[in-house]
Amino acid sequence: MDLVLIFISAAIVNNFVLSYFLGICPFLGVSNKLDKALSMGAATTFVMVLAAAVTWLINNLILIPYNLPFLQYVSFIIVIASLVQFVEMFMRKFTPPLYRSLGIFLPLITTNCAILGLALLSALRNYNFGQSVVFGLAAGVGFTLALCIMAGIREELDLAPIPEPFKGAPITLIVAGLLALAFMGFAGLISG
Repeated sequence: MDLVLIFISAAIVNNFVLSYFLGICPFLGVSNKLDKALSMGAATTFVMVLAAAVTWLINNLILIPYNLPFLQYVSFIIVIASLVQFVEMFMRKFTPPLYRSLGIFLPLITTNCAILGLALLSALRNYNFGQSVVFGLAAGVGFTLALCIMAGIREELDLAPIPEPFKGAPITLIVAGLLALAFMGFAGLISG
């Protein structure tokens, strides 16, 4: 039951993009087409799950036992950058069209604050290994959900008669704000 609550909390109630406002750059940059949003969400979810597992291991087997918690930021960033390089090499080798379509946004996963926030929140909440991995998966699913919802809305907005001053970035930010308000409606459902 604890894992289910962690999953629902991270994916919906405390969505990283729409509640914590982490990962806004790819949220706004890649959410113009549904297929790109889904691909970016899948790549980010993969990195988040791996980052949750590896950073938990580093934190609990190296940093805490040797009284080095002040190295969390540095070690977590190194782990995230390494994992993103791994994903980038994998995608370049096995899915070249997807690699080209994501373009600059794939290396930007390295600087996606949602992944660093995931690692730090997992350590702060003292999750065990299983809870950390579920938290990583749920955060990635929530990130993908937010990207896909936004992409679907933006694809429909391309066909809508939007007044000229609201076209482009203004309507995108308005929609993002409305989505955040909708997801904040879940606040209080599950705390944490």
